[in-house]
Amino acid sequence: MHMIRTDADVAAGLVDLALLDARLFNVIDKAGPVPLRRLAPGYRGLAGIVVAQMVSRASADAIWRRLEETAGDITPHHILGLSDEACRAIGLSRAKAGTLRRTAEAVDRGELDLDAVCRMDAAAAARSLTAIKGIGRWTADVYLLFCAGHPDIFPSGDIALQNAVAHALGLAVRPSVQELDRIAESWSPWRGVSARLFWAYYAREMRREAAPVLEG
Repeated sequence: MHMIRTDADVAAGLVDLALLDARLFNVIDKAGPVPLRRLAPGYRGLAGIVVAQMVSRASADAIWRRLEETAGDITPHHILGLSDEACRAIGLSRAKAGTLRRTAEAVDRGELDLDAVCRMDAAAAARSLTAIKGIGRWTADVYLLFCAGHPDIFPSGDIALQNAVAHALGLAVRPSVQELDRIAESWSPWRGVSARLFWAYYAREMRREAAPVLEG
């Protein structure tokens, strides 16, 4: 399995994707540069993805800045030190604060090794991550994409990806998670690059910020 670690890996994946599916020639042309967007594996990276769940990029960035300012550092120890009142002031919902704390506790107790998760196959890694209440498939998929650099993950539950695929491929309606899973099967073993491609397409052609995670 060739992990996605560099811009050259993304470029290689795009070449193969165009050969796998001729429809993607036009998507690649319209998307422009396809960013790598790698994040370091570990608690900080996963926390950023949790913060980005179900909110706009601008909202996620604002919450993240307040979280850094209040916590001092994004580590299990620092997050577990935040009070309920501090979490509310930061803008974290009760559900997200709970997910961050449960994940911090699991990492602190050695029950969840976020570096080891990056070396697992996708199915085993997803099971480890989604064992934590509040971490669903989208969060696990995005962690594996951007922190592990997994080459063959496609977060079909992502609304931006659903809209981008529908727009780019001329579908009559936005595909469901299950339908998008089926569509993306033809892009294996480069589904991780195809997800980046459609996020880039969404940002450029549909004029909306689509990056699902915080930079850094």
